[in-house]
Amino acid sequence: MMKASVKARYETEKAASATGGATIAFNAGDFKLRASMTDATIVNGPSLNGLALGVEKPGSFIFDYNVPQKDFRFQFMNSIKVLEKPLNLNYIHFRGDNRTILDGTLVFDSANKVSANHVLGSRGCKLKYSYVHEGLTTFEPSYDTTKNSWDFAVSHKVYGNDVCRATYQTTSKNLGLEWSRSSKLNGSFKVSASVCLADEELKLPKLTAETSWDFDI
Repeated sequence: MMKASVKARYETEKAASATGGATIAFNAGDFKLRASMTDATIVNGPSLNGLALGVEKPGSFIFDYNVPQKDFRFQFMNSIKVLEKPLNLNYIHFRGDNRTILDGTLVFDSANKVSANHVLGSRGCKLKYSYVHEGLTTFEPSYDTTKNSWDFAVSHKVYGNDVCRATYQTTSKNLGLEWSRSSKLNGSFKVSASVCLADEELKLPKLTAETSWDFDI
């Protein structure tokens, strides 16, 4: 059975203009095939602008192709055991800017995990620790060795399907708040607001709203 997903996005920072997109995906044996487009694909007549194609084998690899830019991204995934603990590995390559990312997450238990992210050719990496308290509240401090800076995130589950999240970036002094809900029956949505505390003048926060619906065809 074919799976379809429709997504829409609205940002106040872009002159109160709405942007939208749609993705259609279906299963082909062990693979998932998908095609996605943005409003640029349809506005002013059908075109290849914003059109992307993808092939995925869950837990193994993802291949994405940007049609108008003739650019691709591929990701390989694997999992091994280290001291009887699962280590999830990702190898991601962007052809356009010739950038390769290595990412690994060591899961100690259901509440504790440590991850590291490194861009090949750079001298630093990003380290993150995640702790889930009583299955409801997640604390995620992260450290960037290149910038010598800390970022912090805290999220909390409320009413079952709702999650409230707060983030703070110490280098840019950006404060973010987010509320999201995931429901198989009523679709999913996310509303977020961010503001830069480093600005001398207090500006209105940037607001973003996203919503998506999944259904069978």
